Amino acid sequence: MLLLWNKFAQRLTDQGKRLMATYMQMNDPVLNGTTITLELPNQSTKEEFLSGYHDLLGYLRGKLHNHDITIEVKVNEVSETKYAFTPQEKFEKLKTINPNIELLKKLFDLDV
Repeated sequence: MLLLWNKFAQRLTDQGKRLMATYMQMNDPVLNGTTITLELPNQSTKEEFLSGYHDLLGYLRGKLHNHDITIEVKVNEVSETKYAFTPQEKFEKLKTINPNIELLKKLFDLDV
């Protein structure tokens, strides 16, 4: 299944449909019975993948001679990196890295 998955992704790349091919290659799909599970990073990526996955599903069903195959897409959103802009946010970020900075602030009576 994985070989056919990668072959189809390569075919999409050759046809200029790089976005769908990229979604297919973000993570290796997992086969559990007749369900192929693909993990994508966010909901919008999932929606874009689902809008164009019918060709993939038909290809896999035909090549694997199994018309019970389904594709399930799971979203695995990890919290994005939050950037510190204000002095207070920068201080809180430093405090998570090294809690002793709070002690220095109190010891020398510093302002943030």
